[in-house]
Amino acid sequence: MYKNLWHRYLITMIVTLFLIILTIYVSLTNGTFDMSIKDIIRTLFRLNSNTEYDLVIFDFRLPRIVIAGLVGLGLGIAGAVIQGVTRNGLADSGILGVNAGAGAAIVIFMFFFQGQVTSTGWFSIMVLPFFGLVGGLVAALLIYIFSWKDGTLDVGRLLLTGIAIGSAFSAFSLYLSLKMKASDFEMATVWISGSIYDANWKYIVSILPWLLILIPIIKKKAYLLDLFQLEETSIKSLGVSVEKEKSLLLLSSIGLISACVSVSGSIGFIGLMSPHIAKRLVGIQHNYVLPVCGAIGALLVIVSDFIGKTVFVPAELPVGIVISIIGVPYFLYLLVKAKD
Repeated sequence: MYKNLWHRYLITMIVTLFLIILTIYVSLTNGTFDMSIKDIIRTLFRLNSNTEYDLVIFDFRLPRIVIAGLVGLGLGIAGAVIQGVTRNGLADSGILGVNAGAGAAIVIFMFFFQGQVTSTGWFSIMVLPFFGLVGGLVAALLIYIFSWKDGTLDVGRLLLTGIAIGSAFSAFSLYLSLKMKASDFEMATVWISGSIYDANWKYIVSILPWLLILIPIIKKKAYLLDLFQLEETSIKSLGVSVEKEKSLLLLSSIGLISACVSVSGSIGFIGLMSPHIAKRLVGIQHNYVLPVCGAIGALLVIVSDFIGKTVFVPAELPVGIVISIIGVPYFLYLLVKAKD
């Protein structure tokens, strides 16, 4: 049994990684400025330096692909954690209001401080993700306060509380963005929709520490997500400090979400779809589910971003809208399935 599960996991990861590489190839070579694979190889390995190719690859296409992959990776894993802790297959960072909280903090930063951070050091790189993290933590704190009952986290209240808090933060973001200058309003609106068109290497540097620290913590505690599917009394009988471990896992996932939202805007449904797809492919053991969730999330965002920037040329559709076009029908399908 375990051998077959390992084989399924291995095959799934190989196929998903192959699709990611294929999508990266298509995204690098196609666009307004088409390039051949030979041009890509020569530019990447510095065999024949060309200013135009360097600009297209290193300043525009490659940072965008890397950001899309990292954001999808983070949101996919965070979604699996949230669904595992809450035991709710419809739970997602966007639905629970964490995206909206992080988004509101970013809009506040744009409104009050955009253009005032003039330094080029680490502070200027990390300040935007920091605001996103604070916003996500505030949203999570409010959710905790209203979902806490008799010393435990009431998962029954969690979804409704998250929807209400998310709606409040979204309304505040919209109100504040309407008071911005026209140029700032346009940027905030595109960002709220979920877009990585302004991706650069600084954003990659800002998101990497969160991923490198928090993903190993989550992976190390993957077995707890399996235990959380049991009754709480059974988990406590095994000597697990339930509320402490739930809080640590949720805070880690909120950190991932906030960092991702800070560089990509409010992209929803990745954390909803990835765990369901992963569990269909490799079963329910989170030791296997988490890596597959990350890979599928990365693939979904990279593909959606490529569709958004090429299919509607000369206009560009934000990646968040493309994912929503896929995610909303999938969410409705899960709702119908949950009634059966």
